[in-house]
Amino acid sequence: MSKVLIIGCGASGMMAAIAAAYNGNEVHIFDKNEKSGKKIYITGKGRCNYTNASDIENHIKNVSNNGKFLYSAYSSLTPDEVTSMIESAGVPTKVERGNRAFPKSDKSSDIIYALDKMMSDIGVNVHYNSEIKSVEKTDSGFEIVDLRKRKYNGDYCIIATGGLAYPSTGSTGDGYKIAKNFDIKTTKLYPSLVPFNTEQDWCRQLQGLSLRNVNLKVYDENTEYYNENGEMLFTHFGVSGPLVLSASTKVVDKIKNNKIKCSIDLKPALSYKELDARILRDFSDNLNKNFNNSLGKLLPLKLIPVVIELSGIDPYTKVHDITKEQRKTLVDTVKNLEFDVKSTRSYSEAIITKGGIELSEINSKNMESKKVPGLFFVGEVLDLDAMTGGYNLQIAWSSGYLAGSSIY
Repeated sequence: MSKVLIIGCGASGMMAAIAAAYNGNEVHIFDKNEKSGKKIYITGKGRCNYTNASDIENHIKNVSNNGKFLYSAYSSLTPDEVTSMIESAGVPTKVERGNRAFPKSDKSSDIIYALDKMMSDIGVNVHYNSEIKSVEKTDSGFEIVDLRKRKYNGDYCIIATGGLAYPSTGSTGDGYKIAKNFDIKTTKLYPSLVPFNTEQDWCRQLQGLSLRNVNLKVYDENTEYYNENGEMLFTHFGVSGPLVLSASTKVVDKIKNNKIKCSIDLKPALSYKELDARILRDFSDNLNKNFNNSLGKLLPLKLIPVVIELSGIDPYTKVHDITKEQRKTLVDTVKNLEFDVKSTRSYSEAIITKGGIELSEINSKNMESKKVPGLFFVGEVLDLDAMTGGYNLQIAWSSGYLAGSSIY
């Protein structure tokens, strides 16, 4: 039996603790907070989309970069096995659109309850209000010291401290500092799954408007980085919502040096020709009205003045006076509502961190440092991130489980 020290009582840390304890180890997990799973609690707006109920290949496909690194982790603990564990702890689950898995209650606290119960049942020692100041390698293993100068010794140490996203939950980059002390490399870090600040005022004028079934493209003059249909939201600073958050993972590391643009197709189900025919039908019912009063069936009310302004058509033109050329301009505007990305929001609004411990430093078979035997890194602290839809939490569960189950 070995003694395992785990720093961070979030998703990856708790799963590592459970797996290590199942192997008969003495497990101690430390967290700076007063309770476990603080970031899990706010995941999915408090509902906790804890995984995606799809196969491993789909998970790999939805990892932004380095997905193949996770084959061993995903094989050690699959999405179905996560669901089985949670349900065995007394928490029923459900699957919604896009294979997103949630607790049936829609309460993230139930997922935390399940993990706490599993840790308690198997004898994991949990140390709350224990912020770890240092991790040192010793002749026999590792010594960690907290801010109150309490020392703990163990045979193995697992770093599950998260990244920099949502620092209010305790994710303040501690794992990167530990890595640096061991001369373990970290890539450049960025907030990701994060909203965009936009250049154009009209985006902010639409604050509160939610769009469904639209297409969002993100690109610069050379490359298209993202092209998907879904939902998005206008805010007081720019844009947010599922499409924008997912798109951000593709461009957060490019915004500073490239002119990143976005284009919204408000009617992706219609071709240019079909949309023109649709507008003609609407116009035929409003021939004697002003142009600005003829688009109520086509567009949300709040969006009409913006589309009219961007089209350059006088809003008080009578519908029967609108030319074929003007109609083409209107179609182009509806199909290509373009704006510029100025920057992303900060880590306090980002769901995850892009970047982290360089994967060349880590053995993918067990999540152990190649440089420091017995030291493991799991979850968001690694250079691994994925799209929305439960994929990031599965990275945490699987990497944590693989590390914990590798220790005997």
